Amino acid sequence: MARIVQISEAASLALHSMVLIAQAKKSVNATEIAKLTGTSRHHLAKIMHQLVKQGFLSSTRGPSGGFVLKKSASKVNLLDVYECIEGKLEVSGCPLDHPICAFADCILGDLSNRVTKEIQVYLKGHALSDYYIN
Repeated sequence: MARIVQISEAASLALHSMVLIAQAKKSVNATEIAKLTGTSRHHLAKIMHQLVKQGFLSSTRGPSGGFVLKKSASKVNLLDVYECIEGKLEVSGCPLDHPICAFADCILGDLSNRVTKEIQVYLKGHALSDYYIN
């Protein structure tokens, strides 16, 4: 089945992991996160390393180690986390990134711009603290 809008697995794992860590009362290790998100620990470790490297998390090694937020959950919005993994979210004119179009008007109009802006506003308007785990 085709999807018009889809978030990458890496960005999705980063967002879900950050919410899990934000809601935890103690540090959370990669094995726990991998189990809760249904992903491989190895793949998750790469994403977590990026979040640590960019200053979102601190990590402690060892049997009682894990990850904790470096900032308050209310101070970290979903756009910050998304852009840490995927790079800056850009609103561009052409969905194909072509500088010159053969058509007088874009077939998709400004749909790509509107959807990207809407996603950007949504992600920026929601903090890690806005979500709760069942």
